[in-house]
Amino acid sequence: MSMEREDRAVALEYGSNAVPVIVATGRELMAQEIVAEARRQGVPVMHDAMLAARLSELPLDAVIPPDVYRAVAVVLSWVYWMEGREPPHETGQRG
Repeated sequence: MSMEREDRAVALEYGSNAVPVIVATGRELMAQEIVAEARRQGVPVMHDAMLAARLSELPLDAVIPPDVYRAVAVVLSWVYWMEGREPPHETGQRG
């Protein structure tokens, strides 16, 4: 998943991680390249300036901090909805 604002982009990876991880960040031209590559790869792009600003402060390979769990959960639920699938459930739990 990729999020952008006019001059920033952040890419997150979630699938095999317990918590989403920052896998790319960039400003200006690099941000444009991150978004373009996400679109080429069929990765949904969400526009959220405040979340992109907060996440772009973090280093690569950092897990998202607890203060943005809720915001990222909303983004992830949007991604799953866009793709017509359900999020993975932890073993033994149904939700």
